[in-house]
Amino acid sequence: MAEHVLAQGAPVYQALQCAAAPVQFAPQDDLPEGAAYEQHIFDTGRVPTRDNLHDFFNGLVWRQFPLAKRRLNALQAGAIAAHGIGAVRGPLRDAITVFDENGALLDAPEPLWQALQAREWSRLFVDLRPLWREARLLLFGHALLEKLVAPRKPIVAHVYRVQCAMDSVADADAWLAQQIGPEHWATKPFTPLPVLGVPGWWPANEDPQFYADAQVFRPPRTVSDKAP
Repeated sequence: MAEHVLAQGAPVYQALQCAAAPVQFAPQDDLPEGAAYEQHIFDTGRVPTRDNLHDFFNGLVWRQFPLAKRRLNALQAGAIAAHGIGAVRGPLRDAITVFDENGALLDAPEPLWQALQAREWSRLFVDLRPLWREARLLLFGHALLEKLVAPRKPIVAHVYRVQCAMDSVADADAWLAQQIGPEHWATKPFTPLPVLGVPGWWPANEDPQFYADAQVFRPPRTVSDKAP
């Protein structure tokens, strides 16, 4: 859709407008020079939007997850107001950015979570493969969505575990907005997941050898790896 809009010469911000949206979308030059992007959104309710896929997907996520996006934006604005804009974002803003750009929600049975956290890739995707029928992966990060337009094996999502019924996106949005708190979020409570390894997401992963690529499906870090 975004590529079609761009090809037709229509600005992406116009394509995203929706009366029910929690924010309005504006051209990029709506952002004053020197102003912080997240602070501007918080203060004005307007999202400066460039004519590219990245900002198009960001707009779609605003429309699908309005409560969670508002919560993330409010925390960003609060951190900016307290600490200003520096060379380093700080742990909270850094964690928010990671999830906002590359996050996903995963509702999965306990054995899948244990294997994922242990990076036991063969167990996760081969031995426990039938359990993925009971799992649901819901993408949130707009940069992640952009990457998947041209899928590559190394694409990794930072997933947050869902512990509620995801009967609809609206339910997931309301639950996630309640989960996002500054102390918890600053710990980066996310787990890396190579998304094209998920059964049904990529035809090549039907072959168990797909998961033998240690550059993508990396082994757990050892104590010596963690040492300075």
